[in-house]
Amino acid sequence: MDQRVTFRGWWLPVLLIAPQVLVSAIFFFYPAGQAIWQSLFIPDPFGLSSRFVGLSNFEFLFSDKFYLASFGTTAIFSILVTLCSMIPALLLAVMADRLIKGSGVYRTMLIWPYAVAPAIAGVLWLFMFNTRVGVVSWYLGHLGYDWNHVLNGGEAMGLVVVASAWGRISYNFLFFFAALQAVPRSVIEAAAIDGARFWKRFWTIVLPLLSPTAFFLLVVNVIYSFFETFGVIHMITSGGPQQSTTVLVYKVYSDGFVGQDLGSSAAQSVILLFVVGLLTIVQFKFVEKRVHY
Repeated sequence: MDQRVTFRGWWLPVLLIAPQVLVSAIFFFYPAGQAIWQSLFIPDPFGLSSRFVGLSNFEFLFSDKFYLASFGTTAIFSILVTLCSMIPALLLAVMADRLIKGSGVYRTMLIWPYAVAPAIAGVLWLFMFNTRVGVVSWYLGHLGYDWNHVLNGGEAMGLVVVASAWGRISYNFLFFFAALQAVPRSVIEAAAIDGARFWKRFWTIVLPLLSPTAFFLLVVNVIYSFFETFGVIHMITSGGPQQSTTVLVYKVYSDGFVGQDLGSSAAQSVILLFVVGLLTIVQFKFVEKRVHY
């Protein structure tokens, strides 16, 4: 029998959702509306007045080769960060689920990196790979490899990807481990009795049951790679070398706060919001079809 909660009157439901609506209006809808409005103007260098230009800011952006290149950089960066944070997290969760002795210590140590802020994580990895005093770059030099992410765009991209994915592994681990704990043991034991080995059971039973969690983490990690990796990139490479690590969110900052082109920066934030929304819709439209609930 389906029992649903009913309210006598409208004031109580409105009162319950009012805090969330108020927070969303202040911290999301109002800034988004301001960005859309400012994208239609070009302020003077002193910020004393603005001139309405319509869609000229958007036309300029799509004719700028550096801005168009940031789309490709963002695509590569987001794919690598998502894969490098989800795959190791799933592997660690499977190992933690099979561990018997010392499992509590193992799980606690895996959670710790999530407590580190992205900017602090960027500083940590920058020190380890610093071309002068970095311990990792020093060992690589003794192995005959001259590490220099300041000049090499590929090395810079690899470093910001690893630094961005490092702290995210703990977040993904928590969800994967909780999902593994919810998998019915009776089903796995029945498959083991029928002769299915560990990896056979994992691919045919466990992984399909983890698909709702994996889909949720896919959406969340893509959004993370688009927005929350700014601190890592700013601390390690500042978008360089030669804009090889300038993703869309960092382009918004560099043009708006460094270049003082507020109209172009606002237009970029509108485009970024549209791109992330479109990606989320595509994920729910096509990827969710493969999810087994």
